[in-house]
Amino acid sequence: LGWAALFAFMLPKLPDTRALYQESRQAKVSVVAADGRVIAVRGATGERFVQLAEISPFLVEAVIATEDSRFYRHFGLDPVGLARAAVDNLRAGGVVAGGSTITQQLAKNLYLTPERSLTRKLQELTLAIWLEANLGKDEILTLYLNRVYLGAGAYGVEAAAQRYFAKPAKDLSLPEAAMIAGLLKAPSALAPTSDLDRARERAGVVLGRMQDEGYVTAEQAEAARLKPARLAPDRDELAGYFVDWVLDGLADQLGKPQHDLFVRTTLDPKLQATAETALGQALARTGERSEVGQGAIVLLDTQGAVRAMVGGRSHRQSPFNRAVNARRQPGSAFKTFVYLTALEKGWQPGNTIDDRPVKIGDWQPVNFDGKFRGKITLEEAFAQSINSAAVRLAATVGPKAVVETARQLGIASTLQPVPSLALGTSEVSLLELTGAYLPVMGQRFFIAFVFFGNLAQVIIRCILVLEVERHQMLELRFGQRRVVFL
Repeated sequence: LGWAALFAFMLPKLPDTRALYQESRQAKVSVVAADGRVIAVRGATGERFVQLAEISPFLVEAVIATEDSRFYRHFGLDPVGLARAAVDNLRAGGVVAGGSTITQQLAKNLYLTPERSLTRKLQELTLAIWLEANLGKDEILTLYLNRVYLGAGAYGVEAAAQRYFAKPAKDLSLPEAAMIAGLLKAPSALAPTSDLDRARERAGVVLGRMQDEGYVTAEQAEAARLKPARLAPDRDELAGYFVDWVLDGLADQLGKPQHDLFVRTTLDPKLQATAETALGQALARTGERSEVGQGAIVLLDTQGAVRAMVGGRSHRQSPFNRAVNARRQPGSAFKTFVYLTALEKGWQPGNTIDDRPVKIGDWQPVNFDGKFRGKITLEEAFAQSINSAAVRLAATVGPKAVVETARQLGIASTLQPVPSLALGTSEVSLLELTGAYLPVMGQRFFIAFVFFGNLAQVIIRCILVLEVERHQMLELRFGQRRVVFL
């Protein structure tokens, strides 16, 4: 009676299942550089809708074993699975297992939001029964395998197989199938492009489930563990971090694309290639000696358009975009906002300020060379990046005023209006710091190397931030220019 009442309530909202196959083609998103060159085809990857017979049996069995071992024996809801999950959760004292069937997951993916509520769960259950009443089991499984998100912008098993292993889904080996099936638990966190070790570990769990369900023997499972899946070489040889950033923004604006899209960008492929080479050479030359593990570059034009972006040493090995998502202390590069605030309040370059020891509570900043120069002009203090002078100046104009100046120039990260703010102790992203320098630059392109160091040496033609464990002297060549910074 309860189910009948719920169906009567939801009947006008129940979807037409006949339209599912008509809408099943995945959209393709092509990212185009400023010169018209297609630098990547990503997003939903545009891979075709595949039938169950065109998918490796290993993958089908891995998904069933891992996600819904009773798939062919229930009616959309699995009371046995729900009871088992409830017992496991009670024993663990928390949520360690779920009871959702593949049909429920398909209903959620097709029609519902990620909201967690009783109403949404009832809708999911009702839609699952509706799908079971209108579609066969193989049809449901086919739709699920073509619609499910599997990380790295791949929707569906064909897209995932091409993305990770550069092969069609029908040719997946047992280790590769186990890895893709393992992504269903947490596609973004477990994607092998993000963390290959975790993806392989999860694949081992999937192999254990397949063995328990009788799909593979113990010998087959062990052989697959000993020879885990290997990723195909990254097909996006240029601007992988930039492409991810662009498509993340696109998803925020449009959601999952329903039609093929061409996204035109401002990226300059020649500058991008130069930036990637420059960072790679710098890290290879000084990385191990100076304990520098990663780096990032952003190159903007005077209109704020991104012409090049490098988010790390290797997009394939570490897709985390340090140019956009990492927040680091900008150090002396932040002093520009202190001096600009002073100019806005009427200070002149020839005005003097004390360069002598300053102590605030237990904090006592010192200059890099350990020397103090007495009274110096703002021009000298800025050119030599004097720490004590910057701290005194920030205290005089007010840390809140410095924060407001940084805000006006585009710094969106949280800034603490404390005395140490003058020395760049509040963390910011490389992209916003680069953009904040645009109003004070007059060149067509610029680079600013930011490394907890001397501001007089950092403004060149772009921005580069190196992640380091301690201060070291580094050297980087960019074209014919040479920069030495501390």
